[in-house]
Amino acid sequence: MKTPTTADAREFALRQLRTLRHHLTTPSDDGAPLLGDSRRRWVRRVPYVIALILQASLIPTGIVCLNHFYDMVLPVAAALTIAQTTPLFLAITRPLAAWWISAAALVTTAAITARHTQVTGSWPWTAPMVIAYVFLLLALALRESLATLISVWIATVLLTVLTTTIGLPRSGDGTTVLLIALSGAVLLLGWAVRDRALARRLLTEQEQISEVERERRTLLEERARIARELHDVVAHHMSVIAVQAASAPYRIEDVPADAAEEFTAIAGTARESLSEMRRLLGVLRSEDTAGEKAPQPGVAQLAQLVETVGRAGVPAELTVDEGLADRVPQAVSLSAYRIVQEALANVVRHAPGARTWVSLSADGPELRLTVVNAPPPQRTESLEASAEGTGQGLVGMRERVRLVDGRLDTGPLPDGGFKVAAVLPLDPPQETPA
Repeated sequence: MKTPTTADAREFALRQLRTLRHHLTTPSDDGAPLLGDSRRRWVRRVPYVIALILQASLIPTGIVCLNHFYDMVLPVAAALTIAQTTPLFLAITRPLAAWWISAAALVTTAAITARHTQVTGSWPWTAPMVIAYVFLLLALALRESLATLISVWIATVLLTVLTTTIGLPRSGDGTTVLLIALSGAVLLLGWAVRDRALARRLLTEQEQISEVERERRTLLEERARIARELHDVVAHHMSVIAVQAASAPYRIEDVPADAAEEFTAIAGTARESLSEMRRLLGVLRSEDTAGEKAPQPGVAQLAQLVETVGRAGVPAELTVDEGLADRVPQAVSLSAYRIVQEALANVVRHAPGARTWVSLSADGPELRLTVVNAPPPQRTESLEASAEGTGQGLVGMRERVRLVDGRLDTGPLPDGGFKVAAVLPLDPPQETPA
């Protein structure tokens, strides 16, 4: 093991000094005002008000102290006091630069007061100067990094010790120890407050990110659910195509050979498409949804749904135009059923016992769906456990409506109830050729 030499010790000391100089000359912020990121205007003005109050109280007090303790002429006392307190305003935006000015003012004050006759009081700094320096360090601690704060405190210790014990013809008293202790305590306190505020801000940002992720996951889950349900709708149509194409040569007399081959090719393509859709469905289905094999419901099953909700304690009335169930395409019928299901589930969750009206009617090429509930009766316990919705609320409704190129309108009513109104096209949207 190599024994450290004098050159190694000198090199280590130089590295430490360079590190100290770097932290004392390189600010870690962008020059924004202290508390400048607050949304409240009065909070952003607090540092300026505090600096103004300190200036108004410390300048006259400091002048009087220098004049009384050291019999110093007023112009010199005023210049020293102003030089020590003026950096408080600069510390709001540039605390590290303000500290350099304040430190230089401390050394200058000690050099001048050391050559004056001390009448009474402490040396080398008066109480107003110590207070101004402490508040400046507080502003510094709220802005700079921990490494910079440690460097500032080390520099403060070296500055006060060298100033009062070596470089000046008078020995310091307890003021030196007081300044070192106060500066360390204030820097530690400011760093703790800043670190706590930073941790709270990061926690808030993380909560916001988590909320966005939850909303995104909810949206994706609902879209996957819709895709799984649409698989059954499309699979039914593809099965019909395959059966019709395969049986066409037997059902139609005198079918040409070329046409029979074409029907056979169509049937084969339909069966291949069904196989690919089953593979796709296997990807979309999770372990929790692997057992969803029941036929998909539609407008014809709304009466059963309303009856089920009625048994759960929500009196509901259903109005459907005669023959409407036969006119609604299967995808639109499924979307209408899910929208009504989710709306009724919301009534059970948020307005248990409220009277509800469900209506479906055809208006030209559009299906108009409305679910309106009255305000819930008083003293009614929640029946959320009886709800059988998808659990995604308005997110699922919007996705259902968006799927069939429809419109959705939801919102509270003046009497305290709630309305869900959807307009769904009876003709599926056609894609524009490229």
